[in-house]
Formats: sequence, C-alpha cells, structure tokens
Amino acid sequence: MTDAITISENATKKKPKVVLSWAPHVKALPHAVANSFAQAMQKMDVEFVISNPEGYNLNPGITKDTPIYHNQEAAFKDADFVYTKNWSSYEAYGKVLNTANDWMITKEKLGKAKFMHCLPVRRNVVVEDAVLDSDSSLVIEQANNRTYAAQLVLKKILENV
Repeated sequence: MTDAITISENATKKKPKVVLSWAPHVKALPHAVANSFAQAMQKMDVEFVISNPEGYNLNPGITKDTPIYHNQEAAFKDADFVYTKNWSSYEAYGKVLNTANDWMITKEKLGKAKFMHCLPVRRNVVVEDAVLDSDSSLVIEQANNRTYAAQLVLKKILENV
C-alpha cells in the first residue's frame, strides 16, 4: 500500500511506467518485497515491467504476464518510477549468481524517473549516492507513507471489531 500511495501521489500522467529492477547485494535476499510489489502494481493502472539479470526471474505464478527485461537500459526507457530491490535466484533459490555492480542504479541510468526503495539500502552497492540524495529519490516520502498505510489497516481492523 505504501508504494501505491507514493506512486499515486507523484504520478504526473494517467498511466505511469513503473519498473521493478533487481540490484546487486552482498547477500541472497528473499522474494517477499519484490513479489508483493509486483502484485500491487498488477492491480494499479500503470505500465509495469520487471528488469533483472538472467537467472533472477521471480516466480512466474506471481509475475504472470508482466514483461521481463534482462536489459536494464531497455526496461528503464521512458520509466517514470524505478523501484529497486535485490532478490535471490528463484530457479536456484537462495543462490547469488550475479555479483557484478553493473546493475547498480546510477543517475545516468535513472534518467528522469523517480527512485524508490523500501529501505534500508546499501549505498553505492544497490544505488549510488547521487541518486539516493537527489530530488529524484522518493525513499523518505515512501517511508513516511508507511504511517498512513498502517493507519488505514488499523482503521479497517477496528471497524470490524
């Protein structure tokens, strides 16, 4: 919900392009965040694509018909939002197959898109400082929106008590 709120608040066109991009990390991380983000985007009126290296496709039962790019530059073309997260290989679950930093998010790659990440983030591993500390970064606003998402969930729970 937090990510949907952040995208909705910052969208400048009716159907923005949202990219979920894999990024390097020193550990093999679970798929939970990437999977839930993909499921949320599939319910929104956005152009949603996923970008990851070969061997890092998510569960096809979750990604369904979402276009998957193994070329980050092609996926980022005309992107409005880039949400970056690391995840381990699905086919070889828990394995780190790619340690190259050529998938790190840079200002040049991001272009005019807004940057999103669930935090905490490894600076200059997942994303360079020039992106994280720029006006293109929505990470603080995104983190702040967790408060509103939690309030909405609590409201719904209390309404049913």
